[in-house]
Amino acid sequence: MEDYRQTTGQFDYITSVGMFEHVGKDNLPGYFEKVHDLLKPGARALIHGITGQHNGPGVEPWLTKYIFPGGYIPSVSKNVDYMIEANLQIDDLEPLRRHYQKTLEIWDHNFNDVRDQVRNMFDERFCRMWDLYLQAAAASFESGNIDVMQFLLTKAPSGEGLPMTRDYMYEES
Repeated sequence: MEDYRQTTGQFDYITSVGMFEHVGKDNLPGYFEKVHDLLKPGARALIHGITGQHNGPGVEPWLTKYIFPGGYIPSVSKNVDYMIEANLQIDDLEPLRRHYQKTLEIWDHNFNDVRDQVRNMFDERFCRMWDLYLQAAAASFESGNIDVMQFLLTKAPSGEGLPMTRDYMYEES
């Protein structure tokens, strides 16, 4: 494990899950430039993270204070701008909003199944905040306020060898 900014070399594949919303607003352009620099010609990157369909501040003050200090949820359009500026080709974009809504609902259910244990580890205030966060996040995904997007990127202008459709994911082996 190392800071992505310190990573060197070039790679055939890069996978980044839940990262870009934690690098901070000012670091997003550099994050996508680093992805570009680390890709070999013709290589692919799967970038997965939380986005918003907004032009607002990108994070609620309560979340910044208690849940994700320094976090920033960029709009889809902002991410796309940064990808294009970094000379990355967007070959596929898949929204997973409803999947993540369901995930959060399951996490909240599982959390409440062990709430007494968590309360013993922390306190009731923590439990109330965490429960509120999980339920509010699920509602935000349900309403379409935020989304989880998966971007399949290549070093522009490549994309050679990529499948034409997502059918390969559903073929029985």
